[in-house]
Amino acid sequence: MNCHLETKTESEGAPESSKPPTAPVWPPTPPSRPGVTNSTGHFYDDIAVATTQPTMDPYSAEGELINIHNHFHQGQYQEVVDFDTSSFSPENALPARVLQLRARIALGQSEDVLAEVKGESEPDLEALGAFAQYTLGKADAAVATIQKLAQSAADNVTVQIIGGTVLQASGNSDDALALLSQHQASLEAVALIVQIHLQQNRTDLAVKEVAAARRWAQDSLLVNLAESWVGLRVGGEKYQQAFYVYEELAQAPSTASIRSLVSQAVCELHLGRLEEAQTALEQALQKDPAYVEAIANLLVLKVVSGNDAAELTESLKTAEPNHQFLVDLAEKSELFDKAAAKYSAKVAS
Repeated sequence: MNCHLETKTESEGAPESSKPPTAPVWPPTPPSRPGVTNSTGHFYDDIAVATTQPTMDPYSAEGELINIHNHFHQGQYQEVVDFDTSSFSPENALPARVLQLRARIALGQSEDVLAEVKGESEPDLEALGAFAQYTLGKADAAVATIQKLAQSAADNVTVQIIGGTVLQASGNSDDALALLSQHQASLEAVALIVQIHLQQNRTDLAVKEVAAARRWAQDSLLVNLAESWVGLRVGGEKYQQAFYVYEELAQAPSTASIRSLVSQAVCELHLGRLEEAQTALEQALQKDPAYVEAIANLLVLKVVSGNDAAELTESLKTAEPNHQFLVDLAEKSELFDKAAAKYSAKVAS
């Protein structure tokens, strides 16, 4: 669930009737980046969310997966790959491997991951193979595999999360939500459902989802992040609350990552603190000059501050030609041109 939520346009406090901006990538990162959805969301108003925590939650504070799990969702992908899992219990070996393979995909190693899981029969690994295919541009094959797994292994949490990510990214929001709704107290599934609702511009459903999860996962990192995403859409005092979450992640050495720096910058932008936002984005680009979410948000900052953004626009086109910001910009430019054509100036004879 690799995650954006990083360009400012992803978290605007837009009215419910407007076209939804892209939500943070779960985790996907995409990786990430899911496209514009085509669902109204009305079919899932009454999705049931488990209200009790599982007896043995491997990702709880007492579970041995908590640290590698948090590294992943903090965007510390190399730390996940390098994590020593040799002492993990046998039942946690596969979940740990799944996290490490997802981190490698997020780091751009999709071809290696695809080769590693080829021929594997575990639903978790089949799903990861499909996700790797999707990130390599093989969308049809990836969706076909996920649809098959959704029929044969819909109760598998990795199938739910990775399958939901691939389906949402391919524009199949209804199918993604139907698969994710089968989760049993999975905070990753909750977080992805929240992102999908935000992309649908159904902030009301996202708020409902976070509130339900908060009742059984008070201090979870994922709940805090999901609540921050919703807060950035709601606006007002919620901007400051989201800022506190991301600032803590971005500034603490144990949790700092490029992604948390960009997320902090997004909050600063919403709060009108342009200099602070620029500082955070420049720090992110020092760590990785090609990180597209930092480029996209710095581009937004330049526009907001009245500066020329042409160079950054070209940089973003070079780094990721199909970035959602560029897709939205081209679409809106075309709509503007069509509208303007209706009001062409008349030349007096």
